[in-house]
Amino acid sequence: PFSAGSIQEPPTTKHTTMKKQLAGLLVLFLALNAPAQNIQITKNGKISFYSRAKSPEKVEADNNEVSSVFNTETGDIVFAVLMKSFHFERALMEEHFHENYVESNKYPKSTFKGKIINMSSVNLTKDGVYPVTVEGEFTLHGVTRKVSYTGSLSVKAGKINATSKFSIKLKDYNVTIPSLVADKISEDIDISVDCRYEPKS
Repeated sequence: PFSAGSIQEPPTTKHTTMKKQLAGLLVLFLALNAPAQNIQITKNGKISFYSRAKSPEKVEADNNEVSSVFNTETGDIVFAVLMKSFHFERALMEEHFHENYVESNKYPKSTFKGKIINMSSVNLTKDGVYPVTVEGEFTLHGVTRKVSYTGSLSVKAGKINATSKFSIKLKDYNVTIPSLVADKISEDIDISVDCRYEPKS
């Protein structure tokens, strides 16, 4: 017989619950003491990564469930990424990524909390593409590092889109690649971010 304590929440429900919790925390993080009209959010931003290895085998994955909140007045911006939302073309590669490399069960999310430091040069009332620099703290695999990346804010018909491309070194975040697959996975990982924001309702 099953006892109440033996009933486990289905993985899909856990995933959805955690996603909602992350989105709620992000909104709370930036919404405190901030007028609603200054807060932009997304729950379906996209982050992709690609490994520039010597092997011809393609090592890349996409995550289309990225949560982010952006304060248009202060330039504060945060991201929360559920690691298990990264998906590969090959199921075995995805399994190795989650179980052996980023250890998604132990470290279920990655976060960035920072600020666009040149927000004064961005005119969100005028259509255009504005180069930006963000500085903050990036957490991956339980390791937090101070980082600085460049990107752009695109404004069109009042809609804001944030993009960035940068690379990270796996060793900086204590992610170890087994020697058997060292020729397939590069130490440097290219990351692309693409988030389309909507006003907080």
